[in-house]
Amino acid sequence: MSEAFLKPEKDYSKDADKLIPEAQELAKSNIQAAIDKLTLLEKQARQATDLATTSRVLVTIVTLSKDSGDWGLLNDQVLLLSKKHGQLKQATTKMVQVVVGFIDETPNVETKLSVIETLRTVTEGKIFVEVERARITRILSNIKKSQGDLNSAADILCELQVETFGSMARREKTEFILEQVALCIERGDWTQAAILSRKISKRYFARKPKKTPEQLEKEQKDYEERVKTRASDEPMPEKDEDVTDLKLRYYEQQIVLAKHERNYLETCKHYRDVLDTESVEENPEQLRAVLARIVYYVVLAPYDNEQSDLLHRIQQDSRLAQVATEARLIKLFTVHELMRWPEIAETFGPHLSGTDVFDTVKNSADPDAFERWQDLRKRVIEHNVRVVAKYYTRVEVGRLTQLLDLNEEETEKYISDLVTSKTIYAKIDRPARVVNFAKPRDADDVLNEWSGNMRSLLGLLERIDHLITKEEMMARIQPTKGTKA
Repeated sequence: MSEAFLKPEKDYSKDADKLIPEAQELAKSNIQAAIDKLTLLEKQARQATDLATTSRVLVTIVTLSKDSGDWGLLNDQVLLLSKKHGQLKQATTKMVQVVVGFIDETPNVETKLSVIETLRTVTEGKIFVEVERARITRILSNIKKSQGDLNSAADILCELQVETFGSMARREKTEFILEQVALCIERGDWTQAAILSRKISKRYFARKPKKTPEQLEKEQKDYEERVKTRASDEPMPEKDEDVTDLKLRYYEQQIVLAKHERNYLETCKHYRDVLDTESVEENPEQLRAVLARIVYYVVLAPYDNEQSDLLHRIQQDSRLAQVATEARLIKLFTVHELMRWPEIAETFGPHLSGTDVFDTVKNSADPDAFERWQDLRKRVIEHNVRVVAKYYTRVEVGRLTQLLDLNEEETEKYISDLVTSKTIYAKIDRPARVVNFAKPRDADDVLNEWSGNMRSLLGLLERIDHLITKEEMMARIQPTKGTKA
């Protein structure tokens, strides 16, 4: 049972009402005497399990120590009081929370660091102050980062496993993990960043139907009833809150990670999740920017069944009308027609190079933009190879190079890559300078096809025979024109 529901053996609240003002007055001249006076009352209240009085005394002691300006005394008192035999957990939690509030009042960085280290020592391994320890560690990490020690800042913050903290609100947990991922990305630890980001569930960002006031009131009553009957100290049920800011931060990090791995399909999916955000949908400028990037990265993704399905679903989105140039580009990839790269570069090059995704000229500012431009050329050529493989069974190498606007070496390379990825079937006969796209079939395949065709033909004949017989029967039972009714 929680300490809050334990009945104290004796109530020392009246003694505290009398002694605390006296100690505060005495502290102006002799701080140590005032602390000794309060320590005696703290011991009596602690042994009697008087949580309220114990908490008051602990808070008073650390407050007087801080007000005296002796931060070393404050650190000593925090360590001493937390180690008292049988010290009440909730009293310690209250004391730690108060001291955490003193951190911003420290005169310099050295003093602040000493108070933080004291609190980290006191809270180490204690579940009942895990939230306070996490917040203190976050402050320490920010200090290290401001001092330029990025590695220490990341190591300090990443040692926290906030996803296991039952008493921390879900929003705060998410903020901690996002900050951990941001530090890992900043120092270039991409593997650790990817691992940490998986601790956040995407379902947390999904749109939820808003609860009515009646539902919220019912949840509050149910919680209060559970507390009364079970003496439960479980946290209050979290109310519906706007997590749009967290969602956008999360997917921004996921996009950075996917771009680093050059995983264009995942990047496209993340932008689609960003698009499914109310604030983005209501902002025309953001909506157009996200739609454009969805198109860019889906056409950059290597061809497979998933990419093809996503490409066609995006092309059917009515909102693409707001980005006309991107709509024309994606449509070219959905029809089985050749795209001549020189024409594509001339038509779309000026527009695409004006974005932060592509650059037609290699430069030191963003080398990845030029790489993406080269990848776009590669996807156009691969699309053309698939179109040729669809309409041709055999084609001469010279004619194929004209269709693809490539030389023979590049043509062979692209065909080989697509054959290796099992996107198409092709065999190159170099002496004959012919490329064969027809997949050979063995005797079993031919017989199976012939058998299937015969079965289909016999089925059609049977159907026709049935219809002819039906017509003949209907003709026999119909009266002749000369017959009277």
